[in-house]
Amino acid sequence: MALIFFLYLYVVSRATSRDHSPRLVKSTRKEGLSVVQLEELPKITGKDLKLGSDCAICLDVIGNEEPARLVPGCTHGFHLKCIDLWLSKQPFCPVCRYKLEPELFNQDSSNPC
Repeated sequence: MALIFFLYLYVVSRATSRDHSPRLVKSTRKEGLSVVQLEELPKITGKDLKLGSDCAICLDVIGNEEPARLVPGCTHGFHLKCIDLWLSKQPFCPVCRYKLEPELFNQDSSNPC
C-alpha cells in the first residue's frame, strides 16, 4: 500500500513539475466581416423570410416589420443586429456553417453572372 502511495506521489509531482510546452492559442486577429462587407449583404423584413421566422442567434421570432438579413448562399435569415454582430466576429452562418468567402465580396458589380 505504501508503495502505491509513493508511486502516486511520484506521478503527481512529475505531472505538475514538468515544463509544459506552449499550447496553441486562438488568434486574437479579427476574422469576421468588415462593416463594408456587411452592408453588401441583402436586407429584408421579417415578412419576406422563406425558411422560417425564428432567429437562431437570439432565439426570438423575427416580426413582420423587423429588419432582417439573409446569409447569401444558404439564405438563412436572422435579425439584422444579431447576424451583423455574429458575422463581424466569424464569417459563417450560425445554422449551417456556410462560409462567406472573400470572393463573394470581390465580384465585379458590372458582371450580372
